Amino acid sequence: MIRTKIIATGACVPEQVITNEDLSKIVDTSDEWITTRTGIKERHISKGENTSVLAIGTAKMVMERAKVAPEDVDLVIVASVTPDYGTPTLGCMIQKELGLVNAVAFDVVAACSGFMFAMSVADKYIKTGVYRNAIIIGAETLSKIINWEDRATCVLFGDGSGGAFVEASEEGGILAEELGSKGELWEILTEGHINCANAFNDLKIEDDPEYFVHMDGRSVFKFATKTVVKSVANVLEKVGLTKEDINYVVPHQANSRIIDVVADKLDMDRDKFYMNMDRYGNTSSASVPMALNEMNEKGMIKRGDKILLTGFGGGMTWGTMLIEW
Repeated sequence: MIRTKIIATGACVPEQVITNEDLSKIVDTSDEWITTRTGIKERHISKGENTSVLAIGTAKMVMERAKVAPEDVDLVIVASVTPDYGTPTLGCMIQKELGLVNAVAFDVVAACSGFMFAMSVADKYIKTGVYRNAIIIGAETLSKIINWEDRATCVLFGDGSGGAFVEASEEGGILAEELGSKGELWEILTEGHINCANAFNDLKIEDDPEYFVHMDGRSVFKFATKTVVKSVANVLEKVGLTKEDINYVVPHQANSRIIDVVADKLDMDRDKFYMNMDRYGNTSSASVPMALNEMNEKGMIKRGDKILLTGFGGGMTWGTMLIEW
């Protein structure tokens, strides 16, 4: 059986680090308030680098680590809700910058679930023999869509990119997945609205109040804790495994309280859940691959380990993927 296996990982973040203390100077908050409610201590924030810079940096890293030549890359899929442009896609910008002359490149949008959605798309192409390999990236500069006067949201997010090089394999790889969406809840988490301003009405794009992130925190918390638990259970059932068979869970790095509740409801060892949100905040589609890369760089993952990647995001969407290293 042909499976899609992760061969290399990578990540790229802006150099600038903004601490909770830094935020307390521009908005009514404190390190104690942020840390106790979210688990976040600092985050990387762009000094002007756009999302493509981070995505290209990650793609270059995974190619170098996978030892693959530019002309041998078949597919590039980028997940993002904060691309540089409406068009071209980040995928095409990566293709040009790295000389991926034979690749097909495009983006997907599934918010914080985006990396799993992108991996799933690549998996179908590889399993059916259409392509042999792919670069999968999650990349965001959320700082450009944050209202920095809103303490309920500005303390949560950071900028960054993570990704992986995947290829066809007869061992390991993606064992099972579940993707989902619940569009009736779309209003509880939104960003980037652009109103229909034109020469024949009185609207102005710069006056659109819905451009910045808007979040109903309680509703998102309720959705996440319920949906992730159910999704993880469903994926394990598909392959006949139990929580004891899982070496690690790499969750979307949104809020430490959410992860605590998920671990408790699943009755899983909290130490199996990898977290790095204290240093990066919520980086949306980049959070899962950034955490996975960090684990890989630390040498935490060994051949044969079974790892759950799981996330939830605006839409609302969710995605859980079981991989064997």
